[in-house]
Amino acid sequence: MNTFISRSFGGLSRPYYFRHLFFGLLIACVLFWMKTVTHAPTPLLIAWLGVNTLFYPYSRFVWERIVGFIFGDNVFIVPIIILFPIKLATMMVCWQMAILIAPLGLAYLYWHHSREARIAASYD
Repeated sequence: MNTFISRSFGGLSRPYYFRHLFFGLLIACVLFWMKTVTHAPTPLLIAWLGVNTLFYPYSRFVWERIVGFIFGDNVFIVPIIILFPIKLATMMVCWQMAILIAPLGLAYLYWHHSREARIAASYD
C-alpha cells in the first residue's frame, strides 16, 4: 500500500504540486467566499472544496500532459488579454472536474513510476 501511495500521490515534484495546490486553494477560497456570502457553509461544501483542492494538482497534470501531447514543444505568442481568460477557464474546469480527472493522473503516475522502478531493478 505504501508503494502505491508513493508512486501515485508522491509522483509529482514538490514544487509542481505545491504551485498547483496554491492555485487550487485560491480557487477554493474564492468559491467559499462566494457561497458563504449569502448562506452558511455546510460540511458538504467544505468537503467538496477540500477534495477538489487536493486533487487539483493531479487534474492539472492530466490537462498539461494532454496539451503537451497535442501541441508538443511549440510556443505560441498570444496577447495576455486572450491568454489569461483561457488559462483561468482551464484552471476552473480542472478544479471543478478534479475528482473525475485526477484518478487518470494518479493511475498514470503509478504506472510511470512502477515502470521506472522495474527498469532500475533490471540494471542492478
